[in-house]
Order: sequence, then C-alpha cells, then structure tokens
Amino acid sequence: MAPSSAPLTISASQIRSLDLTPLQLWRDLPPAALLERAGKLALNFEWPRSEADPRELSELPELRLWSLRADALHPWLPLILERSSGQLCRHVAMLLPHGFSRTEGIRFAPESLELWITHRLFLLDHWSQLHGLGCRGGLAQMAAMLGFELDSAFWQPLPLNG
Repeated sequence: MAPSSAPLTISASQIRSLDLTPLQLWRDLPPAALLERAGKLALNFEWPRSEADPRELSELPELRLWSLRADALHPWLPLILERSSGQLCRHVAMLLPHGFSRTEGIRFAPESLELWITHRLFLLDHWSQLHGLGCRGGLAQMAAMLGFELDSAFWQPLPLNG
C-alpha cells in the first residue's frame, strides 16, 4: 500500500515513545518510489501545548528528539518532506541550531547549515546512486529551499557511481 498525500499525523504518545511507526509506509517504499514523492510528505505533530506557550514546534525538546531519531534512521526524509509550506525548514530546524524571527522566520546558524546540507547532499547522492538512481536536481532544490546556493561545480569532483 502506498502512502497517501494527506499529512502524516504523529501523536503525542508516538512522540513520547520515539515511535517511528507512522513512517512505516514510506520506509517500505523502494528508493525510486521515494524519489518520485520528493517534496510530498507533510508531518502533523499532535503535541499538547498551552496557548501561552510562545515556542515554535522546533523549540520543543520532545519533538526535536523524535525528529532527530526519524532523521537518523531515515536520512532520505528531508528529500521527501514538503517544501513550500515550511515542512522541510521546520524539520531542519529540529536538527540544527537556529533562531526565529516573526518577520524573517527561521534563521539557521550559517556554518551549521552548510555542514548539514553538504553532509546530506553527499549522503543522498551516494544512496541514490547505490540504487541506480539520480537525484542531484532534487537535492539542489532541497538545498535552495533552505537558502543554500549550490555552486554548479559542487558535483564535479564526485564520481557518478558513488
């Protein structure tokens, strides 16, 4: 069964227990099917908060821990997260130091973002090539959504076969 296009809800109990079961349908997809769904997954965290709590979701330790585990066990997750509504940015904010401004939104520590995105580009390029796939275009789009300009020469020294 293929995952639906509806947002994937992560319950408070799943967050507390670091349960990644909601990602099961995505995890079971072959790599080519995952790449076909790049930018399509939305996560909805059901976490109780008082209306007086001013924190962003990425500032909640329990959600950050769940996201760190999900990212560690599913390194392709950022590639398939929806981009235009901020899902990708929120996920990366769960993983990296950042600040938040009501006018500018999430502001990542530049060095942290550069290290993370470079690591993720290398990892996902290698992963896709292991499966006979290419995803460099999608990786460049993912980087651009995070405000990281990928120089056209970035891929030149890398072999096309991993």
